[in-house]
Amino acid sequence: MRQISFDIDVLRTFTTGIDLGSYAKAADRLGRSTSAVSAQLKKLEEQAGAPIFRKAGRGLALTEAGQTLLGYARRLLDLNDETTSAVRGVELAGEVKLGLQEDFGEALLSDVLGRFMRAHPKVRVEICVARSTELRERVTLGRIDLALLWEGGTPALNGERVADLPLCWIGPAQDAAGPLASPLSLVLMDAPCLLRDLAETALDSAGIAWRHAFTSASLSALWAASAAGLGLTVRTPIGLPASLRIINPQEAGLPALPQIGLSLYRAQTMAGPAVNRLEELLLQAVQETVRRIAAA
Repeated sequence: MRQISFDIDVLRTFTTGIDLGSYAKAADRLGRSTSAVSAQLKKLEEQAGAPIFRKAGRGLALTEAGQTLLGYARRLLDLNDETTSAVRGVELAGEVKLGLQEDFGEALLSDVLGRFMRAHPKVRVEICVARSTELRERVTLGRIDLALLWEGGTPALNGERVADLPLCWIGPAQDAAGPLASPLSLVLMDAPCLLRDLAETALDSAGIAWRHAFTSASLSALWAASAAGLGLTVRTPIGLPASLRIINPQEAGLPALPQIGLSLYRAQTMAGPAVNRLEELLLQAVQETVRRIAAA
């Protein structure tokens, strides 16, 4: 059987169109004509030896072969980009100070920092894990280079909204379904906390009585308290431990929660190449996390 070598540029067009939900948008993003994109997709189907798209209403959806190809395409592109970065950035050196909220520690750090440090071993990365208010202040003062944080409103001039994620009611994984006690016991972050405010506002608007059963400045403490049955907490699905589960609000008689914005803040000083590369990897990881949540 003749071996097929997939074209990286074609795979990038393929995945970009899926991510943007439109190949017209992909053509614009990649600086290609729509006819060139169509030719690339035709070539990809020929190489795959199977249809990768099927009609779905007025649009297109992936076939089973297309779904399989998409997974491998993402892995090939990640490896290609990591290789390119490693070859071109051998001499990249310096220091990057990154600020994150506790939610992203396990979900992003191991993958992002692992890839970054393998490609750029001469760069020193310093991590600051803190709450949104503190991170926003630190990056504005130039004490950290990048900060990824939750945000309810429009970002400041040095910030950019990079994703919107669902807020969820979360309780013990083994908890039997049934009516919730009144007043509702809550396990939340110490004030000030945007997620805490959104949860309390939603309950007040629905006329549901509640009480603080446990508060803490530590996310891991919140996870443990909720898993122990002290009450419900509110977070996004990012980093959710196996000891907890997302509760369907309709089934539990709870109000639906809004989405919350995720913003990336940059120091107002000129960023160096090491900062720019780490930012690129962070954004890729956030996009992949959002895709996984949407597909769940």
